[in-house]
Amino acid sequence: MENQIELTEATTADSEGQQTETWWERIQPTLILIASTTLIFTGCGINFAFGVYQELYDSMASQPHTPFTGATPAQIDLIGTLSISLMTLGAPFATSWAKLYSPRSVILAGGLIFSVALILASFSKTLWQFLLTQGLLLGIGTCLSYMPSVTVAPTWFTRHRGLAMGIILSGTGIGGVAWPLALRSLIDNVGFRNTLRITGAMSFVLTWASGFFIRWPDSQISRIRAENSTSMSRSSGLFQLPVVNWQIARSRKFIAQAVGGALQAAAYYTPVFFFASYARTLGYSQATSANFIALSNAANAVGKVAIGYMADKFGRLNTLLLSTFISAISALALWLPSCLSATQSDGRALFVAFTIFYGIFASAYVSLFPTSLVELFGVQNFASVNGLLYMLRGMATLVGTPVAGVLIRSNQENSYPKNYENTSIMVGLLLAAAAISVFWVRIEAVLTMEDPGRRRKWIV
Repeated sequence: MENQIELTEATTADSEGQQTETWWERIQPTLILIASTTLIFTGCGINFAFGVYQELYDSMASQPHTPFTGATPAQIDLIGTLSISLMTLGAPFATSWAKLYSPRSVILAGGLIFSVALILASFSKTLWQFLLTQGLLLGIGTCLSYMPSVTVAPTWFTRHRGLAMGIILSGTGIGGVAWPLALRSLIDNVGFRNTLRITGAMSFVLTWASGFFIRWPDSQISRIRAENSTSMSRSSGLFQLPVVNWQIARSRKFIAQAVGGALQAAAYYTPVFFFASYARTLGYSQATSANFIALSNAANAVGKVAIGYMADKFGRLNTLLLSTFISAISALALWLPSCLSATQSDGRALFVAFTIFYGIFASAYVSLFPTSLVELFGVQNFASVNGLLYMLRGMATLVGTPVAGVLIRSNQENSYPKNYENTSIMVGLLLAAAAISVFWVRIEAVLTMEDPGRRRKWIV
């Protein structure tokens, strides 16, 4: 059938075929776990390492005859912001195509676009060309490999869903440790243009090797077939968004989750992009500044796995609320005082603490977000709800991070920690508001529970 998604080999009636099916089903969740983690490591890891390029391009802005001569931090930051925003802004299309054409096809297309974007960026001569390649095109490629991963993977797990998603999304942190160090070393040895070409080739191999293992579980295939049967053909469904249950979308629970997700996304990526640049204002060298990105992402990886494990034990929404609240406190109690510190040593100590705490707790939101959606809206509504909410997160990122860059620019100079004061306040307040929204979600989840016994347990 034309609308049928790609399936595994048909099972046979003989005993040998039955054993093969059982063996394959047994190892499939592990393969999904490894493949999804590798995809996140590659796409998100490289995006989260943009701080290395941000710091490099910022330094090139003060030099003559470079692609970034005279550019402001906000203009340069827009490159990374475009990529990160589009990573989730196209989520409804990516999730719809994953059901229509198969996750594998979408991921392979994304891997090709991702690698081509980096290679084209290596030949760019002006800021707008970097915006189109390392920003726009790279974001599209990331979306097509990232969204099928985080949409398919939760459907393979039930009891340990929080831990599984924590492991998968720890790929962001692992990649965020490995890629900045590798990029910094490559840039020093072969230049940033050859670095873009090398990472383009590596990302192609990693994405394609992993993408072949991503597929829907058999329990979801019949439902997806039924949804696809409403489309005339694959081509007619190319720009067709997944149908959203508007009864769910109009509920207070959905609105609360949407508000919280958007507020958190508006704040989340700002420190990630500016870790290296801010570290330079504290007197760190260019090479050492990149280590702060790695440090944050190392904490990111540990936090996602540990907090994902906690979420399975103590409740995903409970853990989501706690981690979001602590991430807000870390921005207001550590980064802001670092910006205002009277001595460089105090500022450094506070910033190191902020880097670790923010990496652990702010990143937990990203791994717990999809698991909470399954819990709140059910696996049958997960794909469409997931795509819509991730799109809203992308839109918020597209607004929040550039505003943060403008706030830095509003201080005219970028050589002092105090120039980041307004940005740190913005990040802290947005995260605090996101924590309030998560608390609202938790209340709505309790009120809509049908089982009085479970409702009393949640209240306690």
